[in-house]
Amino acid sequence: MKAIILSGGSGLRGRPFTKFIPKAMIPCNGKPAIYYIVKHIIHFKLIDEIIIITNLRGLGGQIYNYFHNTKYEERITFIQDSQKGTAGDLNCVSKEKISNPFVLWFADNLCAIDIHKMKSCFDKTNSYVCIATSNKKQEKTGFAKLENNMIKQFEEKPLMKLQLEECLGIYIMNRDVLDMTHKLMWKDNINLSYDVLQKLVKCKNISSFNIENQQWIDVESPAMVAYNTELVTTVTKLMEH
Repeated sequence: MKAIILSGGSGLRGRPFTKFIPKAMIPCNGKPAIYYIVKHIIHFKLIDEIIIITNLRGLGGQIYNYFHNTKYEERITFIQDSQKGTAGDLNCVSKEKISNPFVLWFADNLCAIDIHKMKSCFDKTNSYVCIATSNKKQEKTGFAKLENNMIKQFEEKPLMKLQLEECLGIYIMNRDVLDMTHKLMWKDNINLSYDVLQKLVKCKNISSFNIENQQWIDVESPAMVAYNTELVTTVTKLMEH
């Protein structure tokens, strides 16, 4: 089984930091974010190859240099991205060279997700795509409980239950999804959510794998990492097994 890590993109949310480093290389507990993803994926024996799609001619060269001459290098294949969006980058990979199914992981999402269990969910639902989701979120501010417009209780950064499921950037996909992305190659920007997943939802071909009480973090910038030190430490330690 193959795992594709998408680590291109301009990293607008991480500016000005991401003018100098790709989001995937943002330090988390002493190591780049993408290190933990690679380390975690390799732990699962069903994954025999990791494909990292990034801008090798630009900042993505830092990712290649980081893994070059390491024990992980023989398990990783690097591919130049398309500069045409998240789904456009999938067109850089030949369908014939991808396993069915395959893992797709956005490099700014950290979570010690159980790939075996997620694949089992994918198989049972017979879906085209299975998305990792969460209905709980650690808030970054304090909340107050009111009674007759008076504050009766404070809760500092509570774990909140969401009304909607929040989608992580972690998927298991049928490789036939690549047929959809290839048909859109004429577009300058092909977005995975808008151009592919929205269409599959209408066909009822997308399932959800809820991570339940597992914690995760979106590594959007060094400032976000610094603000969530405890969470980052917890998640990264779990991903290192």
